[in-house]
Amino acid sequence: MTPLGQAEVQVTDNVVVVVDASGSMGTPMRGTNTDRMSVAKDALKQVLGQIPSTTHVGVLVFPNGNWVYPLGPRNDERLNGAIDSITSQGGTPLGEYMKQGADALLEARKKQFGYGTYRLLVVTDGEANDAGLVDGYTPDIISRGITIDAIGVEMQSQHTLATMVHSYRSADDPESLRQAINEVFAEVSAADAGSTGENAFEMIADLPGETASAMLKTLSTTGNE
Repeated sequence: MTPLGQAEVQVTDNVVVVVDASGSMGTPMRGTNTDRMSVAKDALKQVLGQIPSTTHVGVLVFPNGNWVYPLGPRNDERLNGAIDSITSQGGTPLGEYMKQGADALLEARKKQFGYGTYRLLVVTDGEANDAGLVDGYTPDIISRGITIDAIGVEMQSQHTLATMVHSYRSADDPESLRQAINEVFAEVSAADAGSTGENAFEMIADLPGETASAMLKTLSTTGNE
């Protein structure tokens, strides 16, 4: 075990993108010859290729893709390949996948002793098949300190999440979808710029061992239980 005061924790921003790959995402986007899924994939690749290296990213795809890119450091070649592999088919079990994404973020937060930022971005073109789970999980995820953003792709009315999450954006064409994703990641960078960047171990290095241990326990469990 690394002695207290010598260990270092890498503090990163963490974003899980939950991508709707249900059958309706195969529908051509209005005014284009391109389906919604292809437009979303292009937008994600454009934006994610420009984010800071200090931002860890995960891509979780429903209903059948699961983790095409597990939450971690960005490797553009692997990330782009993972996004390109997404295909549209099936239903919209959004609640189930929001929980999976949140669980990964909470696990990352434990490793960083509560430091960093944690965000769940949902990109979807329809209401969930498991609306009850969405209604139950969303406030619970937010109560644990995770920011939730949602983007509704060519929806006739606002998604149910619009009144529940931190931010909701509508995207009815390729440019507005790219812009919506870009705005979310711009907020991630702004949140990072406002943080002190202080290492958790630096804070407690000079404290008595018993006090330091208690603080470490608090930092690693707050909001996770």
